[in-house]
Amino acid sequence: MSTFCEDRVCIVTGAGRGIGREYALMLASHGAKVVVNDLGGARDGTGEDQGPAAEVVAEIEAAGGEAVANGSDVSNFAEAKQMIEQAVDTYGQLDVLINNAGILRDRMLVNMEEAEWDAVIQVHMKGTFAPAHHAGGYWRNQSKAGKPIDARLINTASVSGIYGNAGQTNYGAAKAGIAAFSIIASRELKRYGVTVNCIAPGGLTRLTEDLVQGEITDEMRESQSPRWVAPIVTWLASRESSDVTGRVFEATGGLLAIAEGWRRGPRVDPVEDPTILGPIVRDMVKSAKLNTGMNGEDLDGGLG
Repeated sequence: MSTFCEDRVCIVTGAGRGIGREYALMLASHGAKVVVNDLGGARDGTGEDQGPAAEVVAEIEAAGGEAVANGSDVSNFAEAKQMIEQAVDTYGQLDVLINNAGILRDRMLVNMEEAEWDAVIQVHMKGTFAPAHHAGGYWRNQSKAGKPIDARLINTASVSGIYGNAGQTNYGAAKAGIAAFSIIASRELKRYGVTVNCIAPGGLTRLTEDLVQGEITDEMRESQSPRWVAPIVTWLASRESSDVTGRVFEATGGLLAIAEGWRRGPRVDPVEDPTILGPIVRDMVKSAKLNTGMNGEDLDGGLG
């Protein structure tokens, strides 16, 4: 077993399946002690099942690693606190929190129901805020007590949010919000010895397989396996990454990249008369970079 993350205590939410499972397995294989959180719900967030988290723990232990299961609902403020406390009570500390849990309820904007919006925002955004709040408080208190902190908060965005994908206004809004949350949190928590980064992962999981058009081949399963995302998360969780913070990384079987954030583009002096803005705005739009599509390349945002 590698010692790259030896004795790092890591919480991974949504770790019973898919990408989160790959995080937990790789972290454990490099010596981390892992709290495997998973409510065990369906892809739309309904239901509960403690089996998936327990299975990942058993797999880690069978390979000689250390892990414990946790069934907290990360979007429940009190349960998120209990999850942080379980890590500290079990292993004596917390070094890394990876907020990965998520659901999908895709629908075009005009067809989306209020419950579909609320559920996705609740799980993704509050399910990031609540654990981060309690972990951040723990690290702050440790820092104020004079203990050296070398901690990591790793959140999960998506290209659906940072670039935009039709049919996912709820999911995309949540994921774009999490990217902004991560950048802001990195500035707030730096003083306590905590880095904050964000992953926009890609891979075939139970959340995404039914979105694929056509047959899923063995080659596709390998090239789009969620295991390709785990290395950057493991590196960010390690002690080696202490100088990297406030970044959004894209990670798939096809690339590892940094997604660059909003920047101020073309500008003009303020204009009082709206009736003369037409040519001014059009010139600005012509000079501005286009919005990118899901592949990170220019797509739209020009003159229609």
